[in-house]
Amino acid sequence: MTLFNLPPRPEYYGPEHQALRDTVRRFVDAEIAPHVNAWDEAGSFPRELYRKAAAVGLTGIGYPEHLGGTPADLFMGIVAAEEVARAGCGGVQAGLGSHGIALPPIVAHGSAALQQRVVPPVLAGAKIAALAITEPGGGSDVAALKTTAVRDGDHYVVSGEKTFITSGMRADFLTVAVRTDPANRGPGGVSLLVVDGDTPGLTRTELKKMGWWCSDTAHLHFDRCRVPVGNLVGAEGEGFRAIMHNFNSERLMMAAMACSYAEACTEEALAWARERKTFGATLAERQVIRHKFVDMVARIEAARSVVYDLTYRLQQRLGDPKDLVARACMAKVLATQAMQFCTDQAVQILGGMGFMRGTKSERLYREVKVMMIGGGSEEIMKDLAARQMSV
Repeated sequence: MTLFNLPPRPEYYGPEHQALRDTVRRFVDAEIAPHVNAWDEAGSFPRELYRKAAAVGLTGIGYPEHLGGTPADLFMGIVAAEEVARAGCGGVQAGLGSHGIALPPIVAHGSAALQQRVVPPVLAGAKIAALAITEPGGGSDVAALKTTAVRDGDHYVVSGEKTFITSGMRADFLTVAVRTDPANRGPGGVSLLVVDGDTPGLTRTELKKMGWWCSDTAHLHFDRCRVPVGNLVGAEGEGFRAIMHNFNSERLMMAAMACSYAEACTEEALAWARERKTFGATLAERQVIRHKFVDMVARIEAARSVVYDLTYRLQQRLGDPKDLVARACMAKVLATQAMQFCTDQAVQILGGMGFMRGTKSERLYREVKVMMIGGGSEEIMKDLAARQMSV
């Protein structure tokens, strides 16, 4: 018996979801879990992992078949995210899944030619894609971005900076938020542009982080980079809406991942508590420790219930769009708070071992902060939810 043994509700998961879960779990157990400690210490994971993930269909979940993907419902994406998270290494998951925030705007708004050039090689694991939104002078305030793309014949000339870009060091394609209308300093002046990784004038600086060690994170500098007009994603001035839609999907997946990270460290702590003896009894026999596990599981299950309910509502198109945006914000806050609580409690239960590198709990304890910041900080999420609710 495990702490998490309730069968999934049938309106959420069917046999096809369980089949995918089994496939991804086998892949994670064979290709990721045995190596995460070494990869984290090395500060990188092998590029070949992208091809291996593609070979089992992991990278293409939810993408159109004509672009090399496998059409799937939202719960398929949730299942995949949960199973990769079981390895307890956010750096691998962030790097391996960076295309999940870089490609959707291209699939939704890019020209057929741009889609065919970019999407298939990324889904095949041959190329890497990254999303570049955040700038040194601003985080969640996308409408205030300063990177410019000035039309010059059949090219845009891109100048500016981006920072905290996941997979930014080795990405072959960068989906970049730019200002194509310098006179419009608001959302209407924002566009999306695909910048090839080998574009002259693009330089990258690796950033060192508190967590996600094996996921490369970059500061990007664009010095009059010439980018073909055909790399524009959709029409000029329509980038802000695409970015906001992308954020909502990212927040849902981060919430699902946070629940599974919390589960992973809880199960690690339970295994330790059942074996570790103090004063003639195992930790699991101590009432104070047992109560910790009840609190941990309760928070995980509460957050996961919100995530699943939101996923179902999105999939069935139930509810007002503003309400769904608010729920996505709240789901991310609840899930990352549950993860924060569980990682803290897990490290406490492991004691000195929880302070040692190499345990999931120690790694996730460091990584929870980026989960609470990335994709929109907790404070931004609450404020955005309040605005959607007309508070």
